[in-house]
Amino acid sequence: MSRPQEPHRPFFSFGNPFRMISPKGSQLSPRLLSLLNAFEETLAVRLRNLNPKNKEDVLSLTWMKCAMETLCDTHNDIKTLITDLELPVADWDEKWIDVYLDISVKLLDICIAYSSELARLSQGHLLLQCVLHNLESKTPEQFIRSRSSLDNWRQHIGSKNQRVHNCRSILDSLVGSLNLPKVKNSAKGKVLMHAMYGVKVQTVFICSVFAAAFSNSSKNLSDLVVPDTIIWSQAYSDLQTNVNMEIRQKFSCGELTVLKELVAVDSTVKKLYPLILDGLGSVEVEAFKASVADLKMGSESLSQGLDLLAKQVDGFFKIVLSGRDALLCNLRASGAVTDPMLGTSVGGEQLVR
Repeated sequence: MSRPQEPHRPFFSFGNPFRMISPKGSQLSPRLLSLLNAFEETLAVRLRNLNPKNKEDVLSLTWMKCAMETLCDTHNDIKTLITDLELPVADWDEKWIDVYLDISVKLLDICIAYSSELARLSQGHLLLQCVLHNLESKTPEQFIRSRSSLDNWRQHIGSKNQRVHNCRSILDSLVGSLNLPKVKNSAKGKVLMHAMYGVKVQTVFICSVFAAAFSNSSKNLSDLVVPDTIIWSQAYSDLQTNVNMEIRQKFSCGELTVLKELVAVDSTVKKLYPLILDGLGSVEVEAFKASVADLKMGSESLSQGLDLLAKQVDGFFKIVLSGRDALLCNLRASGAVTDPMLGTSVGGEQLVR
């Protein structure tokens, strides 16, 4: 079985994550301990770097792009770790496979939901372009059209996305997967147990932050308690505390949205709308010009940020999907396997779940 086919396996049940590696039973060799420490220290650095220095950066599209980048990096790291551990698929417990296939489907669903929301928000850019185009003429008729476009934009941005709403139940199930029964007691299994726990915690945290941002609801945030005996525990605790606290503070202000670039555009729209509604007097001309310039700059920044974030979400989707493909290819080489996405086994038998 060739190594390039080794799959990404971001979620498995390797026992109680709150239990440290026991001195009893399988011992960790210096090599295995080195592999685990390197993985966890890298994760700790990654989490610390994601902790925003300025609270205003929380839920900016730039910060969210960085968050998704770190998630992709960690999932790639776990693939490398699995390859270094040399755990062939033939040695996997059936429960590991079932858990992975089930949770990877949930991650794909989350990616699809987030992509749909980013596409929906990007559509609002067209309405803003119409506003800017109509304002160039400064005629009463065009001003009326501008007001209509601004009304449509605010209505569009304030509407709900059912796919994002459905993410809450998916996130709840992911949180429930953090602590599953132990399935194998081996040195390599213990290394994977700790490493996979880190991947799961980071994934749940970032996905919950995205869900909160896109749904405008702090109910989607997750507050996870991580054992302080883990290398990256403090880095994660600091990140979760700072980010979640700032997000909840933003929600308490009752804004239309909490995305930084979207808030900036909405603030400009609020300034511009009464100027269009009441007509321009000699005193208001400069304010009007400044607001139009701000709207143009803000809408372009928003559009670019949404595009870049959408590419990162798509990249994560491909990582998860390629992991499934690699797993299924390896399992086909060793016999039939069921796939929850297909509803039947590779060998053609009906799936029983």
